[in-house]
Amino acid sequence: MDLATTLAFALLALSLIAVPGPDWAFVLGSGVRDRKVARAVGGLMVGYLLIAAAVAAGAGALIARTPLILTLLTVGGAVYLVYLGVTTLRSASSTTISAELSAPAGGHLRRGVAVSSLNPKGILLLLAILPQFTTPDGGWPLTAQLATLGVLYVLLAGGFYLSLGLTADRMLASRPRAARLVSRVSGVAMVVVGASLVVERFVIAH
Repeated sequence: MDLATTLAFALLALSLIAVPGPDWAFVLGSGVRDRKVARAVGGLMVGYLLIAAAVAAGAGALIARTPLILTLLTVGGAVYLVYLGVTTLRSASSTTISAELSAPAGGHLRRGVAVSSLNPKGILLLLAILPQFTTPDGGWPLTAQLATLGVLYVLLAGGFYLSLGLTADRMLASRPRAARLVSRVSGVAMVVVGASLVVERFVIAH
């Protein structure tokens, strides 16, 4: 695995991370509503790290051969995203954004892990992309190459989402109306993404 291949993977990963999705919605919602950006992003990173570790360990081949597993992941992720979106909408309906709306100490970390690790699109992303940037004669074992690229993806995602969350927090901290609007949009986005995952899996795919 050479430097050029690694840089190409990094550029592709960043272009995909920059596309809005459930991670964006969760980070923005956590940033403008609860001011817990670091914990939320940390949870997302842990979730993606778990996926990358599973792919490197060979789980990718198992999932590819077992559609039922992918279906269960899709349904579980969709249900959780809808639940999280509804919760976000309820919190955003408050006339004030206060500490009372914040999750418990470990709440944002746990929710971040669930958002990323139960996101079927994230799973498919790592399953489809990581193997394409490995080389059988690259001098490194395949597992080591997959693990390295997985860690790189997690670090890039963490840096991007941390910047996104902190920027939103600073820009909207003194604008409660704008903060509530962003929180509502984030909640709606999570509900829509969750519903679309089920439609895509059970309707479009068939």
